[in-house]
Amino acid sequence: MSHAALLVLADGRFPAGGHAHSGGVEAAVASRGVHDAASLEAFCRGRLHTAGLTAAGLAAAAATGYDAMALDEAADARTPVPALRQVARKLGRQMLRAARAAWPCPELDQIAQRLPQGAHQPVVLGVAARAAGLTPLDAAQCAAYESIGGPATAAVRLLSLNPFDATALLARLAGELDDVAHTAARTAARLAADGVAVLPAASSPLLDITGEQHAAWPMRLFAS
Repeated sequence: MSHAALLVLADGRFPAGGHAHSGGVEAAVASRGVHDAASLEAFCRGRLHTAGLTAAGLAAAAATGYDAMALDEAADARTPVPALRQVARKLGRQMLRAARAAWPCPELDQIAQRLPQGAHQPVVLGVAARAAGLTPLDAAQCAAYESIGGPATAAVRLLSLNPFDATALLARLAGELDDVAHTAARTAARLAADGVAVLPAASSPLLDITGEQHAAWPMRLFAS
């Protein structure tokens, strides 16, 4: 296993399109739910334990080699809002292009052939991690980090927040991030025996509602 590959996959400069998405924080800023470093930390903590946990479980499952098509259906079931499903598939298409360039493999090619509309991003992330020689835990950590790293970076632009404050809150959440990743990896290890129902399905209704509303905005800085 190459930990360098994990650094490449988790790097914000990896051309998978995440920089154009705020993970819901743009809508939260507009509603004043997020307005400073403390409220951003609360937002990121909530997102980590809901959307982040769910994404980490899917990514870890895909990294075990479990059927990506079944996992994509499970991701659909865990994403009830049409706007967020579209975002997940768009990000999946972008992740797939980058991953096929970096770590070509038949499994990534198969996703491109069977799901031309795009697979959910965490599923593609997990398959890419496997192709890169990473473990399910690595994939879970990457997905969990993305769930809070993106919003924190977006908030720096939206609020003119001090980047040191945004980085510090991510550091404070590191322990919780590890806990989420280990939980996700443990559930993924039970897939063969228990099926996709064992994977996390933590809900975040407010993110769902504001995600659908944000998609209808005539003007916005971020795609989601």
